[in-house]
Amino acid sequence: MFKETLVAEKHITIQYDSSAGILYANWTGDQTKATVMDGCEKMLHFLKQHKCTKVLNDNTHVTSVWLEASWWVAVDWFPRMHEANCKLFAWVESPNPLSKLSIEETLKFEVTGVNALTFPNRKLAEEWLKEYDTE
Repeated sequence: MFKETLVAEKHITIQYDSSAGILYANWTGDQTKATVMDGCEKMLHFLKQHKCTKVLNDNTHVTSVWLEASWWVAVDWFPRMHEANCKLFAWVESPNPLSKLSIEETLKFEVTGVNALTFPNRKLAEEWLKEYDTE
């Protein structure tokens, strides 16, 4: 499995695995509304560019709360991900309780169109994504 690195920045690394059809986003460190919005817009861009339907969004290394962005992610960004044909969104939780809270707040807004599930680790998230053929 070869992952092409599309973005490598302090707050996010985005990779694409063409054989599995999965876009990987690995978030790192403290996140703010600005970094969340920036990273999400980049994910959307590459999802469209690669005509991808699956995302593994890894928050394992997120160290802060980002509640300010949760409404925007749920109400603005997820609908645009759906329009771009994202079908499966595997969200790996951070061990940091504040980051987990941000994910929970986002999903309280009832994301529609995209099947978004949370996972305690990357392995389970990846297995779930590979289980489904979304083409």
